[in-house]
Amino acid sequence: MPNKVKKLSDCKKACTVRITKLNADSELKQRLISFGIMKDAVVEVLELAPAKSTIEIKVGKTRIALRAVEADLIEVEKI
Repeated sequence: MPNKVKKLSDCKKACTVRITKLNADSELKQRLISFGIMKDAVVEVLELAPAKSTIEIKVGKTRIALRAVEADLIEVEKI
């Protein structure tokens, strides 16, 4: 299995990744950046909701819940 994870939504619980790209529109991208979700940020996946409808992540000391469709727009790599 490849070592790379393509999207944040592909990650499993307790996975730590680095963001490589945000594919969101400018409004959502600004909102994500305001939470510290930006290129080269290190993100830890804390929880996945049943059916992966939401994903709880930790960026720095901040815990954030993202919708699966938002997590789909975030490209990441395993570290």
